Amino acid sequence: MVTAGDEGNRFDRFHADYDEALSRGISVSGESKLFFARGRVEFLARCLREAGARPRAVLDFGCGTGSATPFLLDLLGVERVVGVDVSERSLGVARRDHGSERAQFVALRDFQPDGSFPLAFCNGVFHHVRPEQRGGVVDLLRRSLAPGGHFALWDNNPWNPGARYVMWRIPFDRDAVMLSAGEAARMLSRGGFEIRRTDYLFVFPRLLKALRGFEIALAGAPLGAQYQVLCRRPGA
Repeated sequence: MVTAGDEGNRFDRFHADYDEALSRGISVSGESKLFFARGRVEFLARCLREAGARPRAVLDFGCGTGSATPFLLDLLGVERVVGVDVSERSLGVARRDHGSERAQFVALRDFQPDGSFPLAFCNGVFHHVRPEQRGGVVDLLRRSLAPGGHFALWDNNPWNPGARYVMWRIPFDRDAVMLSAGEAARMLSRGGFEIRRTDYLFVFPRLLKALRGFEIALAGAPLGAQYQVLCRRPGA
């Protein structure tokens, strides 16, 4: 099982300027973090519609300051978001900015997987997890999902030089251990998930936004700055 102490303390140190540091890193793309947050959830919503899945709740694992919460509520149409993170200070920001009857935020140490969620989502989490601890995180997520529930793992594509450059610009990402989409899919398979699809997104920076209409057609090629591995817990 993953331990929360070191990573929680690490991100607590960054929480005050987390969003500023992230924005500075991403700024080379010409877009804000909210552009990418919306894009991820819009693409996931599309994938779930194609799979015939209509989840009513979602676990946002590694929710940070909760910036994905409004998009998860509005674009997925869920009734409830539960955000989990190791950083108490980030969770405090999330509760202040996004907490409501429909959105709760829980420290990892207090979270108990109960097999009830129809959907789990995470973004940029696994490159911060030590490789030897990743299997424990996968197991926790599998146990959090109901049988037949989906898990959308988003992470940065190590084959994309832009993604590597952005991570180099962000202090808390410089020592991260990136994993490819293939590595992520194999990790999830070993953890008992069925892989449904792998897609890449965010190929074109703002300078080339006129070409973004081709992104869906290119989703199968390892070009985008991020990838999504969508998988499913076997069962009903």
